[in-house]
Amino acid sequence: MERIIQATEMYVKNIHSQDSSGHDFSHIERVRAMAITIAKEEQADLFIVEMAALLHDTVDEKLVDTASAWQNLENFFDSVQLGAEQRETVKHILKYISFKGGANKGKLKSLEGRVVQDADRLDALGAIGIARTFMYAGAFGDVMYDPDIEPRNLAETNYRDKSTAINHFDEKLFKLEDLMNTKTGRRLAEERTQYMKEFVARFKHEWHGK
Repeated sequence: MERIIQATEMYVKNIHSQDSSGHDFSHIERVRAMAITIAKEEQADLFIVEMAALLHDTVDEKLVDTASAWQNLENFFDSVQLGAEQRETVKHILKYISFKGGANKGKLKSLEGRVVQDADRLDALGAIGIARTFMYAGAFGDVMYDPDIEPRNLAETNYRDKSTAINHFDEKLFKLEDLMNTKTGRRLAEERTQYMKEFVARFKHEWHGK
């Protein structure tokens, strides 16, 4: 198992080494650490959790060409001889872990998937979440804020449509607290969401010269 984890870590590092959108390897490491912490409390399979946490952004359609990314992942699984059952479990998690405007709600079937999803969502919240939001906006050419641009409904549009960094809090981040799967996830999400709400209120206060 350790051999496969080490190989997966190297595979993921190569994919995320040049990222400047907030989905770099540091993000992967934070999600991995949080997922393992939650998995121990929830008594989830630590190997599956760690594999899914490491790989969770390698096939994200916001970041990669998904057809080639999925094929590359299959080739990687072949190279490390990951068992068929474990392979399918990890692939299911990667397929349904993303928010997608709420379209994936309830689709994760495994405890391990719900653990990794909570860990990933927690890294989108709090102080780190604020920093990553502005990194993502800058990487894709979105402005910090424009009062004339209304928040998108992500159930009807996608991440590639233009918006603003501040709008992203209403579009997605403030909704995550109610979507957490685990007790640990809910507790941390509540605290981090409150911090973000205070930040956004202060941001808009300063934006208008107050």
